[in-house]
Amino acid sequence: MRKSAILLFALLLTQALFAQVSYTLKNEEAIFSIETKTGKIAVLSKDKSNKYIVYRFGSKDKIELEYPGKTQDSWKKFKYSFYFRGGGKANEGMDLNYIAFENNGFKYVIYDTYGAVENSAESGILVTNLKTSKTSTIKAKTKKGTLIDFRENKLLEISDELYN
Repeated sequence: MRKSAILLFALLLTQALFAQVSYTLKNEEAIFSIETKTGKIAVLSKDKSNKYIVYRFGSKDKIELEYPGKTQDSWKKFKYSFYFRGGGKANEGMDLNYIAFENNGFKYVIYDTYGAVENSAESGILVTNLKTSKTSTIKAKTKKGTLIDFRENKLLEISDELYN
């Protein structure tokens, strides 16, 4: 009896150590996700039938921020903005994409940008304290997905505001 209890405890402990939080639920699909240079994860997901959009951020073990939750009016809490100039390096082509939302006195801007002159792409999150205007940049190490589809799919309000 004691051996089986120890084995069961060891099995549960092993599962707990290797368990990872799911940032996208079974009824959702990830639109855009990044892993930051510090190992944090940020995922922008939507319900497969477009009932809601949700942002989750945290570590492999814990979601530290989920915004705004799984509510129908969540689409109204995010804004999309973009700027596109084609023509490659000769025309200083660029493709800038941003999704912004505000929560608890902070503005979060998920960005995915490309500049043809430097042939460089950057993704990450800008976090601005709305009281102090202090901005922090969380840079992505890796990314999956795209924000470009919001130009045409009419799921988010398109704003003219661009971010640095």
